[in-house]
Amino acid sequence: MCKMRRSQKFYIRFKDGLESLNFLSALQQNSSVLAPLLCFSAKALTASELDSMFRPDLSPAGSNKRHKEVLTLGFWADYLLDCEEKATAVCLEDLMMFATGLTAVPPAGMTPPPCIQFLSVLPFPVANTCANTLKLPICDSYSIFKANMDFGIQNAPGFGCS
Repeated sequence: MCKMRRSQKFYIRFKDGLESLNFLSALQQNSSVLAPLLCFSAKALTASELDSMFRPDLSPAGSNKRHKEVLTLGFWADYLLDCEEKATAVCLEDLMMFATGLTAVPPAGMTPPPCIQFLSVLPFPVANTCANTLKLPICDSYSIFKANMDFGIQNAPGFGCS
């Protein structure tokens, strides 16, 4: 009984905190509007969603680097579709985990916004999960890009999640 009273105090304080800015009444009146922002609902990732989530950091227009980066972005879009269609060794959730440390998009979105950078030296992808940055290898063909992405993601140490 003592534990229940102790817990009840925390709930009352939490409720009072929500009421201090009239958030509780807004939540009660508009629960269907606020629920997607406050509650996680597992929905499958899509290639389109990942493609629009990651913003490319491109070199200046007209440069030789820019041309290779745009070609790589085409490979990226194809790779996402292959992941979605299970035509790769990696699924979209694996790719998301590699790039951000998450398997799903949080209800409040991603901070900082995920971005794509390009690697002209290394053959495999590199990720910085703290900065939500994915560095894609620049390759001459899609088959090489796909093989290098699969190998790099599958052999990354990650977070020990399976």
